[in-house]
Amino acid sequence: MRTLPIAVTALAATLALTLSACGGDDGGGGDKEKSDGKSGGSPTVCAGDGLDREVAASEAPAAGDTGTVSVTLTNGTGADCTLEGFPAVGLEAGGTTLEVAPEKSAQPEKLTVKQDETVGFTITYVRGPAGDAAKGAAVETAKFELPGADAALSFPWKYGEVALRSATEPDASVTPLQRTGD
Repeated sequence: MRTLPIAVTALAATLALTLSACGGDDGGGGDKEKSDGKSGGSPTVCAGDGLDREVAASEAPAAGDTGTVSVTLTNGTGADCTLEGFPAVGLEAGGTTLEVAPEKSAQPEKLTVKQDETVGFTITYVRGPAGDAAKGAAVETAKFELPGADAALSFPWKYGEVALRSATEPDASVTPLQRTGD
């Protein structure tokens, strides 16, 4: 009868050693996720309101020409955050929102954005003819949402009409989020 308690005690000691080696010294199994981005845990998804934004354009000069609008986002929150994918972009014209399609050949990558780092995306568009609602949309505002964020951000559109592929599809595309700057 004496061998059973010794065997159980030895098994319990071996199990305790194995579990402490797997879980580290935090007592919780080592799988606690920290979201502040500074303590080694997984950073949270970047919230649009925590990013400073700057818009720059290379405006299409005439109908049929191609222009670009680049949006640069800077992390000013102090905490690391992540972004992956395409922003959802809508162009508002006369009470209608025209959804901008993701660039077909682009592949998004997961980005960790640290304090003061910048990321961005570019909207490429074809300028439409002025005053012809069947062929172009007089866009007033561009709105965008970052992947995983729930707040839409916007900026005034000052770059002329946008050509239409169909009544509800602008001749425009958007790149995935990517690193910018140095």
